[in-house]
Order: sequence, then C-alpha cells, then structure tokens
Amino acid sequence: MTSTAAPAASAASTGPRVPGPRGPVWSRWVGRFLARVVWNTDVVGAEHVPATGAVLLAANHTGLMDGPVVMGVAPRPVHMMVKASMFDGALGVILRAAGQIPVDQENPRAALTAAVAVLRRSGGVGIFPEGNRGRGDLAGARAGVAWLALASGAPVVPVAVLGTRRTGEKVSAIPGLRRRLVVQFGPPVIISRAPGTSGKAALEQGNEQVRQALVAVVADAVGRSGITLPIDDPNREGRP
Repeated sequence: MTSTAAPAASAASTGPRVPGPRGPVWSRWVGRFLARVVWNTDVVGAEHVPATGAVLLAANHTGLMDGPVVMGVAPRPVHMMVKASMFDGALGVILRAAGQIPVDQENPRAALTAAVAVLRRSGGVGIFPEGNRGRGDLAGARAGVAWLALASGAPVVPVAVLGTRRTGEKVSAIPGLRRRLVVQFGPPVIISRAPGTSGKAALEQGNEQVRQALVAVVADAVGRSGITLPIDDPNREGRP
C-alpha cells in the first residue's frame, strides 16, 4: 500500500473511476476482525477523527497489513489508497469492491483525482505519505497528502501504526496470531495556502507540516506502548 507524489497538472480530464461509498462500509468489518480478533490492537485517540465531513488519515508505513488495520479501527469508513500492483487477479476484485483506490506511482493523477472526489462528497481517505513500507520513521514523505488537503480543504489526521512489522521481518510479512499492535490517532492538522504564497511553496510547507505531525504522533505512540519501529528497511537494503 502506498501514497503518492503530487500531480504536475490537473487530472480532471482523465475520468478516473471514483469508488462508491458502500465498499468501505462492509470492508471495514473485515479490517476490524483482523485488528481485534486475529491481532490484539490497542487504539488511542480515535476521538480526533471527525465524525462527519471530509477527512484524510495519513499513516506511517512499515508492513503489508497497515492498511487493513487502519481501516478496521478507524471510527468511520475510509477509502485506502493502495499500490496499483496489488489490484491483480482475485485480490484486485476484492480491493475494488472494498472501495480502495489504486495508485500508479509513475502517474498518480487519476488516483489523486478519485481521492479528491471522495473527499468532496465528505468521505474519508487513507494515505501513506512515505509511499512504501519501510522503517515507518517518516524520514521522507511524498506530497500527495498535502496536495489532497489543499485541493479539498480536508483536515489531515496523523496516524501511528506500530507492530505490524518487527525488525528482521519482510515488508510482506503477516503478523503472528494475537500479536499486539497499536494504532494512535493524533490531533487534526489543517493545511492551507497563505496569501501571497506560491502553490509550490504551500505544497512543500503543507507536506512538512504533515510529516512533523506524524513524527510526533509516532514518537508518542512508541513512548506510550513500548513498541518500537523496526530498525531495518528491507526495501532499501535490497531484500524482498
């Protein structure tokens, strides 16, 4: 699962497929079963997620199951932005039925346009600003979440996800039965373009604002739970 960089131009002309609101309504119960029954997930700060209106959930990313866990414990239905390569075969059919948004990292315009459409109908969208599974330490973040916030006016709720991958495990590993996981939601961040600020500068500032908010909520979640981030990054180190 992944987030994406900001588009170079408007994507409205591409006519992307916009998922309907029903998919996340049923698929969140699958995520909830995984988070609460298969694994033992502690949830902190769910009150920070607005009950109504558009909202972006921006989470750190260490393991394969981050998306289903966030979707399952979020207090409202959410369309997760998922790497397009996951939409092959039977899994792709399930992901589309679940209302997830495929992201082509080489050309993310259609995905961002679909996400804006969801936000403009007061829906929720989940995104991983780091773009790929790794350490989850927010050393870098792509600007897609800031672009979506500026385009839609939606608040960004930073989300820390801990425990889905431990040091030494592959980024595709599935957590063991009843492993303790933590999902912590932080206070919403409002991204806006100040008068006289260029679009590029507003995007860069907004992206750093989100990154810093995520760094803070991840650090707080680690301190509260004692669950640390993995110290390795198999993607960067060339391991599958």
